Formats: sequence, C-alpha cells, structure tokens
Amino acid sequence: MISFIPPRLRKPLGYALVGAVYAAAWAVHGGNGWVWSIVIIVCWIPLVIGVYVRGGRDTDEGALAGSRADERLRLATTRARALALEVVMITAFAGVAAAIAVKGDWWWPFAVVLGVGAFVYFLSLGLQGVGEDDSADDANAGHQAASPVS
Repeated sequence: MISFIPPRLRKPLGYALVGAVYAAAWAVHGGNGWVWSIVIIVCWIPLVIGVYVRGGRDTDEGALAGSRADERLRLATTRARALALEVVMITAFAGVAAAIAVKGDWWWPFAVVLGVGAFVYFLSLGLQGVGEDDSADDANAGHQAASPVS
C-alpha cells in the first residue's frame, strides 16, 4: 500500500501527518487555537527529525523507526499493541461503570470506545482465522501422511 515510500521515511511521514492534522484541528478551532497550532508544529518538528535520525541507526529502536523490523521486533510490537488494547478496554469499562454509578450522562464516550475496541477485537479474530471450524492437526493420527519430498 505504501511501498512507494522508502521504509526509512514511513514512520517520520506518519508522525508528520499526525502532527499536521492535530495542528490543523487547533487552527480550525478558532479563537486562540492558532497559538496552539504553532506550538504543536514547533514541538512536533524535532520529534519527526528524531524519528528519522533514529531510523538510520543499526539498533532495535532504529529498525522499528526505520520500518525494517524483523520477526522478533514485530512480535514485540504486536504484544505491546495487545497490552495497550487491554488497558484501553479496562479503562473504558471503568469509565462506563463510574459514570453509571454516579448517574452521570457522560458514559457514552466510554461506551463507544469499549464497543469499538470489542468490535475490532472480534473482527481481527475472524480475519486472523481464529475460531474457524477446521480439522485438527492430528485428525489423521492413525495414518501416515505422505511426505512432500519423495
């Protein structure tokens, strides 16, 4: 999808895009939002440059920043994302429960986050093939399987 962008530029450009969208949101906000927009841009530029420089280093962090992670680093990233999802889901549930307990009408943003998180979780389980009714690996336990190399 983004294969036309060199790997080392993918993360810095993503960070730059996020910063630009956030700064634009403050600029469109009106009032003194333009001040926050300038502050965000001034603070975000060194971050983007830092990610680019780190992407050129021959370290684990450099491999992650340079979009050239191996299987071990991809597994670590996947585990970190899974932990982040768990923390967000627990926090959203706590928010819904707290809002209901104090009879607040600010429960719905937490419910939306909880619902979206649950939906994406179950969708990803389906897309990854978990839960399909395939035969077990040892379905042919009594028969010798033919070797692919003869």
